[in-house]
Amino acid sequence: MELSGVDLNLLVAFDALMQERSVTRAAGRIGLSQPGMSNALARLRKLTGDPLLVREGPALVPTPRAQALRQPVRDALTLIRGALEPRPSFDPARDRATFTVSCSDYSLLMLIGPLVRHLATAAPAVTIRVLPRTPDAVRLIRDGDIDLAIEPAEIMPEVALASARLWADRWLCCVWEGNSVVGDHLTLEAYLEMGHLVYSMGRGQPVSMVDEHLARSLVPRRIEFTVESFLLAPFLLEGTDLVTVVPEKAAPFLRRTAAVRLLESPVPLPSITEMLWWHPRHDADPAHTWIRTRVAEIATSLDD
Repeated sequence: MELSGVDLNLLVAFDALMQERSVTRAAGRIGLSQPGMSNALARLRKLTGDPLLVREGPALVPTPRAQALRQPVRDALTLIRGALEPRPSFDPARDRATFTVSCSDYSLLMLIGPLVRHLATAAPAVTIRVLPRTPDAVRLIRDGDIDLAIEPAEIMPEVALASARLWADRWLCCVWEGNSVVGDHLTLEAYLEMGHLVYSMGRGQPVSMVDEHLARSLVPRRIEFTVESFLLAPFLLEGTDLVTVVPEKAAPFLRRTAAVRLLESPVPLPSITEMLWWHPRHDADPAHTWIRTRVAEIATSLDD
C-alpha cells in the first residue's frame, strides 16, 4: 500500500473509534461531526478491506483486524505527535551535548579557554571538541562534521551560512624583549632588514591572513622560520632579532608567558573580525542556541 494515497487523518479517527467504541463519542473526541466520523469509518473499512467495528447491541465491537491494528496505529500517532511538538528546552546543568568547533589557536586562547572554564561549572555534561582550522570549513559545517567554526569575516566572503560577529582585532609586530635591532619604534628600514618568523596551519591548511596580505603586497620580507602555531612564535623569538606579527588582543596572554615587546607595524596591516559560523538548520535547536549564546557572551568582553 502506498502511503501517498492514505489520508493520515483516518488513523486519528481510527484511534478515537477504538478508544470510544462509539461514532458519536469518537467524533466529539477529535472535533468531527457525527456524519464526518461515519464517513471516516466507511473510508477506513474500504482502505483495510475489513469492517473493523461491528455493532453488538448499543456498542461497537472491534474485529480481530482492528485489534491487530490498534497498538501499531497508536504507536505511530505517538511518534508523529512527539516529532511535531515544540522542541524541548535545553538544561545545561543536566542535559548532555557535544559540540565540535573548528578554530585557530588564537581563538582557542581568547575564547575557547574561557568557555571551557565556564562550562566546567555551569554545564558539566556539555563537551567541547576542538579541531584545528580547516581549508574546507564551509563543507564540514554543511555536512554536519563540525557544529561551529570561528573564522575571520575577511576570508569568508559571500558564504551562505548563519553567522555572528564575535570581536575585532588588529595586528602588531612582536619582537623579543632583548632585541638589539629595534627600540620602542620599528622603522620600515629595520622591518625589511630583520628576519621574519611566520606561522601557518601546515601543508594544505590556511595560512595566516596577515601573511597572505603581506605576500600580496609584495613586501620584501626575509622569512627565516615558519611554524604551525602563532602561540609558539613569541617563544621562538627569545634570544633572536627576528620579528613576527600577533593579534593585539592576545598581548596580555603573550606577555605573561614570553619576554616580548609589541610594536606598531611600519607597513599597513589588515584588521581582523572574528565570526562564529554555523548551519541555519541549527538556528532553532535549543542546545545549539545555548552554546552560541555562551560564546557570544564571552566574545562581548573582547569586542571593544
